[in-house]
Amino acid sequence: MELFKYMEKYDYEQLLFCQDKESGLKAIIAIHDTTLGPALGGTRMWMYNSEEEAIEDALRLARGMTYKNAAAGLNLGGGKTVIIGDPRKDKNEAMFRAFGRFIQGLNGRYITAEDVGTTVADMDIIYQETDYVTGISPEFGSSGNPSPATAYGVYRGMKAAAKEAFGSDSLEGKVIAVQGVGNVAYHLCRHLHEEGAQLIVTDINKEAVQRAVEEFGAKAVDPNDIYGVDCDIFAPCALGGIINDQTIPQLKAKVIAGSANNQLKEPRHGDIIHEMGIVYAPDYVINAGGVINVADELYGYNRERAMKKIEQIYDNIEKVFAIAKRDGIPTYQAADRLAEERIETMRKSRSQFLQNGHHILSRRRGR
Repeated sequence: MELFKYMEKYDYEQLLFCQDKESGLKAIIAIHDTTLGPALGGTRMWMYNSEEEAIEDALRLARGMTYKNAAAGLNLGGGKTVIIGDPRKDKNEAMFRAFGRFIQGLNGRYITAEDVGTTVADMDIIYQETDYVTGISPEFGSSGNPSPATAYGVYRGMKAAAKEAFGSDSLEGKVIAVQGVGNVAYHLCRHLHEEGAQLIVTDINKEAVQRAVEEFGAKAVDPNDIYGVDCDIFAPCALGGIINDQTIPQLKAKVIAGSANNQLKEPRHGDIIHEMGIVYAPDYVINAGGVINVADELYGYNRERAMKKIEQIYDNIEKVFAIAKRDGIPTYQAADRLAEERIETMRKSRSQFLQNGHHILSRRRGR
């Protein structure tokens, strides 16, 4: 893997390899862009097939966080960490404390949080060595479980998408098919039920489905049947890559808006649903409630302030739709453009500021 060539292509700033022999730590920190502020992104622990695969994952995820944070309106850049190892048996206190010291050594350029394979308890250990960690236990001033915040953001974004498709953001009477009824989707279903939506749900977890049926009056269907149900809105809240060649022909919804990451199997699938006239709320814009919530911890967590910021996901989705119309492009491309334009504006502003400072200094020195 030609690392510098790859980093130059996608404009990465920094790639760090962290090793601690005693604890078994093998971590890779990727910092993509800090134009808007320090890089924020979680720590993932996974059994990678190779070191190259781990590097590629760290780089890909870091770049994704740059776009997510920028589109969310946060003054934060994008970064990510991957720790190579089995999260079920390779964890130990010394590992996360060593990792915390590596983060501290970056002096605030990178701030971490939990991700796949890591927990709040792991973040608490990291917190013993550095302040540059979010998503810690509430007794330390954290925001706690991020699922309700993510769900509320998806709910707000779904309303914006409904307004685009149906002319009104009311979800009362709308039939909404929810794929997956995990922690985030459960709270989403509660919001939808309270507004009077009709829910169709599925999940491989039968208990989760039954809870939605009992509490929200949802109709349960088989996981393979969720794509083809008659509905107004399809909400993917489980696996990624579920908008693909096999599922697209089955879709009857006019809106796709859900919490799952990487919903499009390939970019061309975003083009296909655009041509079909389906309103797609890009995943990393609509599901940003969790990262907005933990980012508020950096200012001393205030739930009211965080939820007010999460409400703005409605506006962010509307901005995506406006860019899509302005430039004649699908919404998944418009989301990228929203993030890129914000970063570029800041770069130009910073460049102008530095130039002005140089001119002032030159005049003071008589040059």
